[in-house]
Amino acid sequence: MAPKLELGHRGEASEPDFLRGVLGELVLTFLFVFIGVGAAITAGKSPGGDAELTAVALGQALVVAVIATAGFHISGGHVNPAVTLSLAVGGHITLFRSSLYIVAQLLGSSVACVLLRWLTGGLATPVHMLADGVGPIQGVVAEVVFTFSLLFVIYAAIVDPRKLAPGIGPLLTGLLVGANTIAGGALTGASMNPARSFGPALAAGVWTHHWVYWVGPLTGGPLAVLVYESVFMAAPADTHQLLPQQE
Repeated sequence: MAPKLELGHRGEASEPDFLRGVLGELVLTFLFVFIGVGAAITAGKSPGGDAELTAVALGQALVVAVIATAGFHISGGHVNPAVTLSLAVGGHITLFRSSLYIVAQLLGSSVACVLLRWLTGGLATPVHMLADGVGPIQGVVAEVVFTFSLLFVIYAAIVDPRKLAPGIGPLLTGLLVGANTIAGGALTGASMNPARSFGPALAAGVWTHHWVYWVGPLTGGPLAVLVYESVFMAAPADTHQLLPQQE
């Protein structure tokens, strides 16, 4: 595993940069969930299960690509506790900062879903649920695999200094999220993101098997980091310009 790195374009993080990063995660996650859940609500009004799933997957892919790109220089554009924890495991962000990021992500997601519920006149907020015939353990394994693939792509396309096309990583990440949504939407919803599952569950008051959407992503993400860092990461490498400023 790579040693813990203090990353940043301008050296060690100052307090304003630290606060901007935390606030950035709150705002970015709010926008991500507001658009993503809003797309799911809209898609739910259209007939046809396949068309609905494709629309949701497209919405997820686009919003991840755009929000991650827009927020990359602010906080890293994590918008996902699994990403934040995984980067902490890889030594790219401190545990203290990562804990504040996760709180901000959960808050942003919750506000977005409560606002959507109000704006839509109380329409049901789509909650990640296990499909009929899919048990909790199967759900966890599915979320582990989906989130493993997400973090593997993030490491290969953004963190690894050998990435072929700097700047295209968020787009590739968004495409992977869309593909996973198509592959796993009918199984677990392919959350890969505890914050994305938390906000809708809070707004709807539905917590059935909610723990699956924490255990799966928070296991699959760090596992991908351990595998990539141990087997595939370029070493030694100066990654000071690969991620935005962290404390």
